[in-house]
Amino acid sequence: MSLFTALRFSRSASSVTSPQPDTSKPPVSLPLRWLLQPSRSAVLFALRNTVASLLALMIALWMELDSPAWAAMTVWAVAQPTRGESQSKAKWRIIGTFFGAIASIAIMGTAPQAPWLFFPMIAIWIGVCSGLATFFSNFRAYALVLAGYTCSIICMDAASDPNHVFIIAVSRTSYITLGVLCEAFVALIFAASQEQHAREQIRQKIQSALILVTQTLGSILGEDRGALNAARRQFGTLLQINDQIEFAEVEMGPHGHEGDHARAALASVSALLSRSFGMAMRLQLLHHEHEDFSLAADEVLVFLNDFPKRLADQNAIPDLLAELQHLRDVCHQYAAPHDDNSIIKAPKSPLRDDATLDERVLFISLGDVMGDLERAIAEYEASTHSIPGDHFHFHRETHLDPKDALSNGLRGALAVVLTALIYEVTAWPNGLGFIAITTLVCGLFATTENPALGTMKFLKGALAAAAVAWVLTFILIPRATTSEILLLVLAPAMFACGLAKANPSTAGGAGAYGLLLPAMINPQNHHILDEIAFYNNTTGIMMSVIVSVLVFRTILPFNPTDERLRLRLTMLSELRALATLSHTPSRDTWIGRNTDRFARLIRHVGPTHTELVEAYIMGTLTTLTLGLNIIRLRTLLDREFLPESARRPIQLTLHYIEHSTRHHDKAARIAETAVRRLRVLTPLESDFATRLDLTKAIAYLVVVAHSLRTTRAFLDSTQLFMGEKTRRQLAQPSEISSKSKRAE
Repeated sequence: MSLFTALRFSRSASSVTSPQPDTSKPPVSLPLRWLLQPSRSAVLFALRNTVASLLALMIALWMELDSPAWAAMTVWAVAQPTRGESQSKAKWRIIGTFFGAIASIAIMGTAPQAPWLFFPMIAIWIGVCSGLATFFSNFRAYALVLAGYTCSIICMDAASDPNHVFIIAVSRTSYITLGVLCEAFVALIFAASQEQHAREQIRQKIQSALILVTQTLGSILGEDRGALNAARRQFGTLLQINDQIEFAEVEMGPHGHEGDHARAALASVSALLSRSFGMAMRLQLLHHEHEDFSLAADEVLVFLNDFPKRLADQNAIPDLLAELQHLRDVCHQYAAPHDDNSIIKAPKSPLRDDATLDERVLFISLGDVMGDLERAIAEYEASTHSIPGDHFHFHRETHLDPKDALSNGLRGALAVVLTALIYEVTAWPNGLGFIAITTLVCGLFATTENPALGTMKFLKGALAAAAVAWVLTFILIPRATTSEILLLVLAPAMFACGLAKANPSTAGGAGAYGLLLPAMINPQNHHILDEIAFYNNTTGIMMSVIVSVLVFRTILPFNPTDERLRLRLTMLSELRALATLSHTPSRDTWIGRNTDRFARLIRHVGPTHTELVEAYIMGTLTTLTLGLNIIRLRTLLDREFLPESARRPIQLTLHYIEHSTRHHDKAARIAETAVRRLRVLTPLESDFATRLDLTKAIAYLVVVAHSLRTTRAFLDSTQLFMGEKTRRQLAQPSEISSKSKRAE
């Protein structure tokens, strides 16, 4: 107690004012507010991309390219809210276009006059690209689907004249490159202090993640019942921040390993969230009304309350790390004191010994939490500047779903076969363009986790593009006698697209609008579309969108229930692998994959959460925590301090976890027996390091045993999971609880 008392008086505890309730009325949402009252950032985004698209179109017209609309389409295809996203997408778009062009030449050369060999080859290429894209994140997936539909577009253009496929491929690549260069050039003019802004963006995002997790930890130590709900909502936020770090790295240009340190900091934050969940379990299961621990919790709460304003000061980071190190050392000293009177004195009461050991277990848990927070802050500090000679690398593992990949590939391939069949049967003059645009839209849908959510927005955007294209083609464009006037006519329609794309609720439809509008009006140097050409062209594009929507909503449609089942079975398989003594577990891999799965569950449940979904979410969080505690037990076994009498119960527990697929009751009983065995061994151990590891093992086994008990239905991989009252069970002490022992 003296150590924490000294710490209390070593620095003044700042008073924390509670937030005042917001009594102001919520702002009234006006119809079309994104268009009538846009924000400054939305106006700049729209202006930047309007100028870039019109510049690309003007250059394409000046060069008298055969399809100048594709240059403007490319600008809107790569236009993203931030410069890093735009630059990343532009780079991968060029790469995807290049490989698609090579594939088109190969396929056309293989089957130039054999349509029922030609179309299946296109279908297989589209299917392979769409399926592989499922295994990649961000715009790397976009590059793969782009390679697929670029090949299709070039092949359809060259189908009537196969001898010129190379020229057409070069031409298509030129459009894409022109659009990318125009977007990059105009964005460079608008960008100011891009590198400094990117570094500041990374710093602020990691700061926000650290503040969120410390607030959650403070709520848990304060025994706030809503803390766990707040904790689980943060996993999706962490993944969003992780993706944004990649784009900020692009904006930074030549840089060190700041992004790797930032991703490592986020991984530590995820581990800290899971550690906090385990801490909440122990606080509910173990006796924690101890003077020393209460004082320690108060000191930590003071530290956490002061943390946000201290983190903002970069010069205060060394002091934060030093204080965390001191808190962690003190917690470990209380967990296994060098001078323990209970070792040489006969215990007065078994219940008192249990309470004392409970306190030490809680001190171990609190010290581990401080250690995770210390690592997260250290990685954050390393991400704020370039370190000479730094060779640190960090890669976040993600969940890979072969079923999703197969479904995406089959849908893309079947879309090509279906549209090719329609073309062959009807001999529609616009049939080849119909096939090409269908593959384009299907490719865009293939990059989304749940295509059904975006298909209707895309269809609405296409309808809006058709309506605006009609007005432009028949009323405004005929009045344009020069290319300059043509650009002035198109500017308002393009600017509205930018405003809509900058608005999250309309961004999906705006993507379709900006992509398809240039193709529908198809501006040329020497002629304008007549009625027949316009209706044929627009009908073909709209038919392509409708067919794509039908394919993705009817053929192997995305099913959240099936996805939850696959996520659960994969997670349980990896959980059993963690307990395999011949396998070396990776904490970062387990955290990365399951954080991704957790975020998928949150994203795909829709606007309402059913009781079953809530049970899935809680089961996933509990399994994540269970796996981390298994990894920590494996780490203790790899050390040499545990005696054989303690190692055997732990190994037996891991053995039953590894081989339990149906009922985990026996594994839970073995874990509880191991806790009781280690409770007996710990007071008898005189070596400091051994006693510390024994206390850690108890802390981890407490969570393992309770998790096996409370989530036994979720952990049963042989049965469908229909839900279990996880929250109610979490609040009930298990057989290992010392409270139950005292009640008996």
